[in-house]
Amino acid sequence: MNSARPRDNTEAELQAFEQTCDRLGGFDDQIVFEWVDGFLASLAAAPRLPETAQWLEAMCGDAFERAFADPEDHARASRSLQVRLKVLCDQLDPEALFDEPEALRLNPMLVEWTDEERQRVATETGLSEADAATLQTGSLWAQGLVNGMEAFGDLWAEPPDEEAVELFGESMDQIVALMMPADSDEWRDHLARYYPEGAPTRDELLAQACWAVQDLRMYCVDFAPKPEQRRVSPVPGRNAPCFCGSGKKYKKCHGA
Repeated sequence: MNSARPRDNTEAELQAFEQTCDRLGGFDDQIVFEWVDGFLASLAAAPRLPETAQWLEAMCGDAFERAFADPEDHARASRSLQVRLKVLCDQLDPEALFDEPEALRLNPMLVEWTDEERQRVATETGLSEADAATLQTGSLWAQGLVNGMEAFGDLWAEPPDEEAVELFGESMDQIVALMMPADSDEWRDHLARYYPEGAPTRDELLAQACWAVQDLRMYCVDFAPKPEQRRVSPVPGRNAPCFCGSGKKYKKCHGA
């Protein structure tokens, strides 16, 4: 059994990651570290990792090339994102998840939003009260995760049966719940389905979303497409007639 505690990033690695995200945010204001962390988590949960150049372009558009035109800066920034992705892949390692199904291994990077912080942002930016109310802890992370899954939708196979459809749908419900406004019909529907005895705390919602990502990672393993089996014809003996009909022995013809 793999009971080792999942690795987390060092302070230096986290600082480099945040600095990269800050630079990118200067070219695309959607790119903040919490959103990027969610996007990378979607890659770590997927059936396979796209090439680095692919997910960088899908995540950043041309912002990465514009922000890091210098080759050394480019390599350093790319490495900071790859290091974070590697840690997320370790936290979502399927073998460890199957060995310890009761262990919550995923540790996302989140901004802690309070009423005071929302009010401060609304005052400084002119954000409406309704828009400020959407600034909830984990909402940007969940948005990044959903955006990452949408960007690489071809990696996510169609659920093969009703059981898989239900598992996938319930997992996505827990993630999307982090983005639901508290006064919305969809939030009330979510509470009625999953929390009939009372609304959960934000920490409980965040934990459920992390469990959901782990479930998606195991879903990918459980329902991964099976590779086609090839039928291999037996190889003739070295002294047998060659299969091509040349009349020569196999060892003197195609077996040479």
